[in-house]
Amino acid sequence: MKENKALIAHLSMFGACAGWGLMAPIGKDAMTHGFDGITMVTFRVVGACLLFWIASIFAKKEYVPTKDKLMFIGAAVFGLVCNQCCYTIGLSITSPINASIVTTSMPIFAMILAALILKEPITGKKALGVLMGCSGALILILTSAAHADGKVGDIRGDLLCLFAQFSFALYLSLFNPLIRRYNVFTINKYMFSWATLMLLPFTFGHVKDVVWGKAIPATSWWEVAYVVCVGTFFGYILTMIGQRTLRPTVVSVYNYVQPIVSVAASLLMGIGILKPTHALAVVLVFSGVWLVTKSKSRADMEKERAKKKP
Repeated sequence: MKENKALIAHLSMFGACAGWGLMAPIGKDAMTHGFDGITMVTFRVVGACLLFWIASIFAKKEYVPTKDKLMFIGAAVFGLVCNQCCYTIGLSITSPINASIVTTSMPIFAMILAALILKEPITGKKALGVLMGCSGALILILTSAAHADGKVGDIRGDLLCLFAQFSFALYLSLFNPLIRRYNVFTINKYMFSWATLMLLPFTFGHVKDVVWGKAIPATSWWEVAYVVCVGTFFGYILTMIGQRTLRPTVVSVYNYVQPIVSVAASLLMGIGILKPTHALAVVLVFSGVWLVTKSKSRADMEKERAKKKP
């Protein structure tokens, strides 16, 4: 029974990260043939909001006090609005390969913010990991700045995707106790609802003009459906299933699946170019993330001290 539960958790994490890896080139293709970043992020937030509310009808009902409902506003700002807006708009500017490589920097931001907010210790291994990860991101950004080709990348898009990871890491650090209190459907229906209320007043007119202002190929609509249903709705559900069983370090390792899938799909679709500097950036960022996730946490250190006491 326990082995089956672990297998389901592993398959869930692999499915979520593979789905996110495919979302970069698929979303990029849709934003090249009919849609822009603002329209895509609006579809993503509003579409997922509707899906989570429908799914919540069949899920276990949970009481959420007004205080927590209001706290979900802050969670929506950092976990969805800033994160998804910056990532999606950044993806529309840069290459899907760059966007997926930058995505792997999130655990490094999480480590830094955990030290500042949760007082987690910064060990030598963590510091080395941060240095390597930052070096990889810097190489990627400098390479993009030297090229005008969208297949290689764009510094503006890279920086937006980088800020998206920072925003999500900040969300995890600030709202971790809140998101542990409720199930995935309760959390996301409130977060996506607040995000929808924040976005729609500013994006509705723009989206309406884009959708009705020109003929959009059917393929682009199917790609939008993939981003909303698979990349957002099912991705969030599968991640929660994995996190309930697997250790955080194991969950972090699955983050490596995203760029591998994204790079392979981008090359096959002809919307990305893999350069030697990209490969170097991948090695540095992956190595940095691996060192950060393998380093000891505050809880690990406290357990070791407790065992040493007579």
